[in-house]
Amino acid sequence: MRALLVVNPRATTTTERSRDVLVRALSSAVKLSVAYTERRGHATTLARDAAESGVDVVVTLGGDGTVNEAVNGLLTTSAALADRPGPIADRLPALAVVPGGSTNVFARALGMPGDWADGTSVILDGLRDGRHRVIGLGRADDRYFTFTAGIGWDAATIRRVEQARRRGRTSTPGLYLRSTVSQFFLGMDRADPPLTLERPGETPATELSTVIVQNTAPWTYLGDRPVHLNPDASFELGLDVAALRRLTIPGSARTVTQLAWRAGDPRGKQVLRLHDITEFTVMASRPQAFQLDGDYLGERQKVHFVSVPSALRVIC
Repeated sequence: MRALLVVNPRATTTTERSRDVLVRALSSAVKLSVAYTERRGHATTLARDAAESGVDVVVTLGGDGTVNEAVNGLLTTSAALADRPGPIADRLPALAVVPGGSTNVFARALGMPGDWADGTSVILDGLRDGRHRVIGLGRADDRYFTFTAGIGWDAATIRRVEQARRRGRTSTPGLYLRSTVSQFFLGMDRADPPLTLERPGETPATELSTVIVQNTAPWTYLGDRPVHLNPDASFELGLDVAALRRLTIPGSARTVTQLAWRAGDPRGKQVLRLHDITEFTVMASRPQAFQLDGDYLGERQKVHFVSVPSALRVIC
């Protein structure tokens, strides 16, 4: 069995020594090649080239951004795009994820241990036993995501966090909470909600301030605490949506409190929730911040979302 290990050398929870240990462990089970990412988007190219060359497994060591890039590499190979019968997952290499980032939402949603060494043990057992899980993905226009996408407040918050990290700040739950509050009071036009959500055959939902899409639960984590916007979201179902209407101070304070202290599941007349959706489009009257799997991707005025079932085999 051939495998490629895609390493983000900036992964926050691993060291050069731990990476060497990981390489030796994986080499005991597969014929392993190792590649290091050099820039943003590089993991996409590495995973795509590996799939085209016939690799059986792509292993990532990094955070959710590295995983997202690798998944997009796999899902844009000629095999994935070919018009063949059967699930896409059967045509592609399997994915294995070693948690190495600060949050690792995707790995934790799969039930993987948070520690890279324990996660490696699970992967080795799965390789030896031939064990894997088939999951669905989300697609936003032409890019896939594993657990979440967002337009509006949450994406603008991620933009603030990324700006702070470039200034040398450490990614912590406190930084995310402070960025969320700062964005609400200083960065949002709360009087004029810009978003509309359209579904085939349904009345459009208008005057939305932010739209968050989930492909699984939880939405994210605050430290060790899972945060649930749509607790019934699942890799085996379509997409779930949580949208906030007008961002009034009392309503938004209630929602943030529910997320921060009760681990989520917010409700109220300002919250729109949709479960197990196959396809929809979000449009904005002015450019809005956009994120996929916790990475800020610039601003958009229209994004088309699709659920992609049985898209990927994951060793877990």
